[in-house]
Amino acid sequence: MGKNEFLTPKAIANRIKAKGLQKLRWYCQMCQKQCRDENGFKCHCMSESHQRQMQIFGQNPHRIVDGYSEEFEASFLEHMKRSHRFSRVAATVVYNEYIHDRHHVHMNSTQWATLTEFVKYLGKTGKCKVDETPKGWFMTYIDRDSEALFKERQKNKRIKADMADEEKQEKEILKQIERAGQLLPAAAAAQADGPGPEPAGELNLENGAKIGFSLAKQEVKERGESSKLVFEETENGGGEKRKGGPGGEPKKSTAKSALEELMKEEEKKKERFNRKDYWLCEGIVVKVMSKALADKGYYKQKGVVRKVIDKYVGEIEMLENKHVLRVDQEELETVIPQIGGFVRIVNGAYRGSTARLLGINTEKFCAKVQIEKGVYDGRVIPAVEYEDICKVAQ
Repeated sequence: MGKNEFLTPKAIANRIKAKGLQKLRWYCQMCQKQCRDENGFKCHCMSESHQRQMQIFGQNPHRIVDGYSEEFEASFLEHMKRSHRFSRVAATVVYNEYIHDRHHVHMNSTQWATLTEFVKYLGKTGKCKVDETPKGWFMTYIDRDSEALFKERQKNKRIKADMADEEKQEKEILKQIERAGQLLPAAAAAQADGPGPEPAGELNLENGAKIGFSLAKQEVKERGESSKLVFEETENGGGEKRKGGPGGEPKKSTAKSALEELMKEEEKKKERFNRKDYWLCEGIVVKVMSKALADKGYYKQKGVVRKVIDKYVGEIEMLENKHVLRVDQEELETVIPQIGGFVRIVNGAYRGSTARLLGINTEKFCAKVQIEKGVYDGRVIPAVEYEDICKVAQ
């Protein structure tokens, strides 16, 4: 039997030694060869086969490194998805589990020199939620597979359907208000320019005597009583009505005030319905006011809300460094743009509408906006609190 045959003691011993995980610094990724010591790695680097692989690497190094980086990232995230899909775990624990496979893509062949750089990269790209603690870096996998995306799509579809129903209802209410606005002036004009007193009717009796009668005054009285029941005029309105002549000016103002009251009632209903204790929505710019994040440089920094979780928590992509944070709405603040910029109404009667900022009242801490899109396009709201509007991300 030869010296290096398959069943010789030396060959068996070599296979037993090579079975376990060796030192990563003595591994050649281009040749996919693991050396057991420094001398073996040196001899391998001087070999002809390694020199040929290095010539191939020298022709296009960036492409090869990028390929290894993509392969390492994909396999690392796949392991994270299978083993720690819904848990927060230390990055070193995940890495140690990943390198148990002898044939894994080694990190020294990628664009990341250390595990910390790779973890920061995952946080910047939004593939994992990362946070630094005294015990090291911790990671949470962000599930973006087809099932989760399908559920999120269905949820968004239901929300849009609910909003469409609300818009239909609001359109119907606006039509009713417009119809009432058209009918009230006509009724007031008919009341002002009504027919005069009818000529007295005559009744012939058998003996030839005639009896005359007239119902004009009684009719006017009944009409006046019915108008009071319908409009329930205030004392001032009643005074104007008494003072007004046959021209009908006070009656028109009464009809107009009745229309304004209907619109105010509708505003109050929408305010009660749309006023919530949560205001976060996707696509707005907010300011981080958490002092706990001051050490990491996020205090009073602005970011864009990319995702809302459970109505009260938002995933914020910072504008300066593109880091993704998960922050509660209590630690966030709305941002007011320059005059002429677009804002989203995040709370109150017109919640969800996009508007243009027309002016700011610093004394009353409110702003004047004009709605740009939707059912209320063109409507001007003279006073909206700062907390109810927020800048729209461009």
